[in-house]
This record gives sequence, structure tokens and C-alpha cells, in this order.
Amino acid sequence: MKWLVRRVGPLHENCYLIWEEQTHQALIIDPGEAFEVIQRAVNEQAITPIALLLTHAHFDHIGALEKSRNHWNIPVYLHEREADWLSNPKKNGSSFFSFVADIKAHPADKLLSAPQTLTLGPFHIHVFETPGHSPGGVSYYFADEKVVFSGDTLFKGNIGRSDSYGGDTEVLLDSIEKNLMTLDRETIVCPGHGQMTTIGEEAENNPYIVGG
Repeated sequence: MKWLVRRVGPLHENCYLIWEEQTHQALIIDPGEAFEVIQRAVNEQAITPIALLLTHAHFDHIGALEKSRNHWNIPVYLHEREADWLSNPKKNGSSFFSFVADIKAHPADKLLSAPQTLTLGPFHIHVFETPGHSPGGVSYYFADEKVVFSGDTLFKGNIGRSDSYGGDTEVLLDSIEKNLMTLDRETIVCPGHGQMTTIGEEAENNPYIVGG
């Protein structure tokens, strides 16, 4: 499995493309904005997207969602707690910022619920519920590669905000402790913004985690 990141939109959101080298089938995680950038990366790698995975439904992670879904005719996965966020600019946050238009996307095609495993083409993905930044936050863990796509839950040296609609600091810290910090220390963390890190690095250096 290979992956790359494209930073898109005014908040420099990390949109990830993940693909399997033999079949060239691909997943898109959090198509934040700039559909043309995402499309160009897909074409450059000669890959075929088969699904769109959302870590949560904030505006900076869904700006290119409809264009991506319609262009490749692929399903969107989102946690059920945020089922109505894609079409609600107040919940997805787009109505509060003058630099972005209100986002009113169609509902997700597939709703995630309890922790589960998805099999999409050649990919086997463990879905962890990691709320706190938002009520339906999830992280996508690829066990064979030891990589987790954590959305806005865990960052290099930081954690996600919890002061937006539906956020909760205690829930966020509990999500990180129970669902992310229990992974192998070598696990690569691919966050929704900023640089990649590892579980081990955050266990040692993240001020929100060290010392509990």
C-alpha cells in the first residue's frame, strides 16, 4: 500500500490518497477542497478511487466532496452521529467563515456506527470511534502497514480543538488514550493537518498526553 498527501484549502487540510500497487484501486480520505489538485494527483499516479472516507464532517474536510463523489461515482463513508452535517452549514462550520461558501452536500452513502472493520476492494480498515473534536470523529487504521489516519483527533505535538459544535475535551482525551495510544509505538499517525508523527513520539513528547 502507498499513500500521499495533498494540503488543500485555506486551513491546509491534509487530503490523503491511498492505493494498492497491484490493482491501482484507491481511497480518498477527507477531500477538503481544490478538487483539481486531488484529480491531478489521481491522474499522476494512474489510480482509480473506489471510496471516499471522512474522518469527520467539518467544512475544511469536505469542500471537494461532491465533485469527487460525482466525478468518480463512488460512495462516501461517515459516522452516523454526523449524518446530517454534510447538508447543514452550521454543523459543518462553513456558515461561520467568510472565506468559504456554505457547504450543503448530499448525505453520506454509508454510515459508520460502532468500531468496525471495512473491506473495500483490497483494503482492510479498522474504524475506531475517536469523538471529541466532533461527535462523529473516526480514525482509520491499516494494521498491516501500521498507519492510522486520525483526522483532527491527534496531531504532532497537539490534539484537536474541542470548542466547536459538539466538541468535548474530556471525550477527546479519552478517545486518544483508549483508541490511539494503545497502538504499537511504531504506528505512523497521519493527521488532518500538519506533519506526520508516530504513536511513540506522541507518547513521549505530546504535552496533552505525557503525564496524563
